[in-house]
Amino acid sequence: MMAEHFPWLTAIVLFPLVAAAFIPLIPSKSGNAVRWYATGVGMADFILMCFAFWRNYDASSASFQLAESYAWVPQLGFNWAVSVDGLSVPLVLLAGFVTTLAMFSAWQVDRRSHLFYFLMLVLYSAQIGVFVAQDLMLFFIMWEVELVPVYLLINIWGGKNRRYAATKFILYTAAASIFILVAAIAMALYGGENVTFDMAALATKDYSLGFELLLYAGLLIAFGVKLAIFPLHTWLPDAHGEASTPVSMILAGVLLKMGGYGLIRLNLELLTEAHIYFAPVLATLGVINIIYGALNSFAQTHMKRRLAYSSVSHMGFVLLGIASFTDLGINGAMLQMISHGLIASVLFFLAGVTYDRTHTMKMDDMGGIGQVMPKVFALCTMAAMASLALPGMSGFISELSVLIGVSTSDIYSSTFCTVTVFLASVGIILTPIYLLDLLKQVFYGEGKVICDIGNAKFENLEAEGTACFGTDCVLPGESVYRDASAREVFIAACFLVLIIGIGFYPKAVMQIYDVKTVAVNAQVRQSYTQIAQSNPGVYARGNVTPKIAKAEVAPVLGTVK
Repeated sequence: MMAEHFPWLTAIVLFPLVAAAFIPLIPSKSGNAVRWYATGVGMADFILMCFAFWRNYDASSASFQLAESYAWVPQLGFNWAVSVDGLSVPLVLLAGFVTTLAMFSAWQVDRRSHLFYFLMLVLYSAQIGVFVAQDLMLFFIMWEVELVPVYLLINIWGGKNRRYAATKFILYTAAASIFILVAAIAMALYGGENVTFDMAALATKDYSLGFELLLYAGLLIAFGVKLAIFPLHTWLPDAHGEASTPVSMILAGVLLKMGGYGLIRLNLELLTEAHIYFAPVLATLGVINIIYGALNSFAQTHMKRRLAYSSVSHMGFVLLGIASFTDLGINGAMLQMISHGLIASVLFFLAGVTYDRTHTMKMDDMGGIGQVMPKVFALCTMAAMASLALPGMSGFISELSVLIGVSTSDIYSSTFCTVTVFLASVGIILTPIYLLDLLKQVFYGEGKVICDIGNAKFENLEAEGTACFGTDCVLPGESVYRDASAREVFIAACFLVLIIGIGFYPKAVMQIYDVKTVAVNAQVRQSYTQIAQSNPGVYARGNVTPKIAKAEVAPVLGTVK
């Protein structure tokens, strides 16, 4: 009985935050104590969420579960309201899994390690808070709290241009967050009733179409920046290029997914009528992301920037799935977020492992290291195969689900579906090109770095007998090429086992959210049916761009239609 009333979600959200407050008490003589402490906290919280969902979450129900609500600022209708459903549970688990392994990968951090792990635990709490918040103002606060640790983690432990990258990140994401705040206040005040930020209550309001369209556009900008939608994506390559390995893992594995989650939770589920009109825009942006990201990725010589543009490309499939109006398409979008979270995390982790040996991210300077680091080469190859959607890997199932979902949609015209799927397929063809080229340059290529050892200059040629990797140049007798350690192999294996497991048995993950995504799509299609009855010119009748009937264009803040 006690377990049924235990505040599971509040404990899961606040446990890392409370634990972070004790980090200053840990002796600073050795960094090992704080490393194990933070990693242990992350692991304990992950185990706690797994236990809570295993005992209390029912995947056959589309309703919110483990609901908790406590009055926080009742005068403003602001509550601590948290709960989970099929959209939340897999992303909460993803955040816990990736963040815990990211802290375990941060063994090289020996400068201000106490502050580093303090920020990582705060970030841990904020991420979970975003995915479980059912009060829109609480959602906004958690969204904002997450920005501060990321900014500091990039600015303090980043690369040479870390200040520029961190400033660009905070400017883009903080400015975009304003749209969430404005939308939350506007929705709470709409209708002149009691002010409330509760998402369930906001979903019952009958907004005018014009008001919904404005809300949708603002939230699309806010979530589009986080999801790295073209042209709001330019902060991402700079952030990844300068961020340390653990931060890049979280940035690609979790934070991008917050944008996709926001689009489904608010734009798709709360603003269903506006989504009818914006769906073709999402589909178009998705195709642009896929092709643009792939082409730009191929042009990069910096390893992490290439992977960053790859993330931009893969997020295009999330947009396509959300815009598909099909159960399979939305399912695929969810699976793509989970799959890419795992794949991108392990790719950025292995990029960091490579950097620790070569001290460079320029792929031209890494040639031939596959012979001296076979374990790293094997792990990178497996991760790259997953990213290029090799059958048997999770990426194949997610991208295939999205493409089939779009191609079988009965809402769009056949021409629109054909062109969209064709262009998206072009992006799929480009992906193996830039990933295999990455493997070739890093592990097979021949570097031509000029090395300065003492007073003698050598070129990376066999005749000179020097070993030159990036900025590290040593004589052959002094060369130490360390392959992946047991800790590093374990971290990569944790990701790869899940990636392959999902690839062979995707039902294990899809059954967590399938009932919920079907319910959300049914709600959207019901709204479409109502609009189509009063507006025969909507794009299902053969038009790519929907035509809004004059009667439907209500004043933005006017009476409820």
